[in-house]
Amino acid sequence: MQNQTLWLKSPSAIFTGNQLNADNGVVIHGDKIVELVPSGMTPRTVIDSYVDCSNKVIIPGLINTHHHFYQTLTRAVPGALNKPLFPWLQYLYQIWKNLDEDMIYTATQLAGLELMLSGATCIADHHYVFPKGLEQAIDIQVEAIKSLGCRATLTRGSMSLGKSAGGLPPDSVIQHEDVILQDCQRLISKYHDSSPEAFIQIALAPCSPFSVSTSLMKDTAQLAEINNVLLHTHLAETEDENNFCLRQYDMRPLDYLEHCNWLSDKTWLAHGIHFNQDEIRRLGEAKVGIAHCPSSNMLLASGICPTVELEIAGCNVGLAVDGSASNDCSNMIQEVRQSMLQQRLRYGAEVITAERVLGYATSGSAKVLHRPSLGQFAVGKQADLAVFSLDELRFSGVGSPLDGLITSGAYQVEKLMVAGQWLIENSAHNSLLCDQLMAKHQKLAKQIQNSGLV
Repeated sequence: MQNQTLWLKSPSAIFTGNQLNADNGVVIHGDKIVELVPSGMTPRTVIDSYVDCSNKVIIPGLINTHHHFYQTLTRAVPGALNKPLFPWLQYLYQIWKNLDEDMIYTATQLAGLELMLSGATCIADHHYVFPKGLEQAIDIQVEAIKSLGCRATLTRGSMSLGKSAGGLPPDSVIQHEDVILQDCQRLISKYHDSSPEAFIQIALAPCSPFSVSTSLMKDTAQLAEINNVLLHTHLAETEDENNFCLRQYDMRPLDYLEHCNWLSDKTWLAHGIHFNQDEIRRLGEAKVGIAHCPSSNMLLASGICPTVELEIAGCNVGLAVDGSASNDCSNMIQEVRQSMLQQRLRYGAEVITAERVLGYATSGSAKVLHRPSLGQFAVGKQADLAVFSLDELRFSGVGSPLDGLITSGAYQVEKLMVAGQWLIENSAHNSLLCDQLMAKHQKLAKQIQNSGLV
């Protein structure tokens, strides 16, 4: 379709991610959007073909800003159920230390496909577990992402502070700091594409303040600045983390972040729940990005992200499903609904609308990941989009198709396009066989879960 001009015409609703009018669809040529068609109008561009989008909703491709793909192998593990974050982590580390190459490839494929089927065209992962034999984990993930065809920001995570040194993870999954930094540079040099249309980008992501040393935090920030790549970590997810930082460093997590030279617009943080008003102001002034993870935060009873205050302060807020072991689901369009429901408890129905939370998942996430060509429909932007059919029982009777997409609980795309190419049609990936992938993944999940019992 690269040399064809395609009109996606007459949708029941379209969300542009901005205030532009595209009520009668969008026109695509090659990998870009070339025209927005207002209500009652037809394209000025010469059209080669069209897709009738009657009774369908079109939105920009959703962008997931935080995940741990490997955790799809450990969903709803009995020993980790009904626990808060720290005990949950301590139990699961005994399983995750047994990850191998086949597991990371298959888990990346499965998590990516699950995200794509729920409307995601760009996905971010935070991989930080590197047991012996899995030193090439990010390389393996790159190959798995290529088999999916979507875009990804893959972060080279790290842990250097094991249990023997006062950290949470077992010593078997941590690495020496010089090894970590050398591999970070290798991966940036080999895979990072800084262009606006990039498919693969690399960011650097020490796991958390309680699993790496201060020197690694500082050295990682310096390396990221030299290479002009983004920084990512977990921060202010729980009160336990605040207490840990006070005990360990005699400062709160955000003060510690600033101490490590991380407080900048090149940083995005997962969760961002337990900030006080002064910290929110400082985050906004620095233009730090926030990956809002509502399902995970509810499942682990961590708290509610102050999204509106963070936005008002100047932060970019994006949406994320978080790891599948703390969510048990990697469905982006469902996460939009979760965000709306959770955030209304804090701010009310008039403030938290379907459009606002869709904005978190599209243009907001694009800003968090510094992806200016993604997340909205405008001339010259990348043709990344999701098409949802309203031909389901759950949508029968909706008066506002766009609001109904969220409130009635859309679950799966009918079509998904990345860079002008249909990757999913009729709710199926055009090259990956879902049943075969699930069978392999199930086998590996049983294998690693049983390994934790030994």
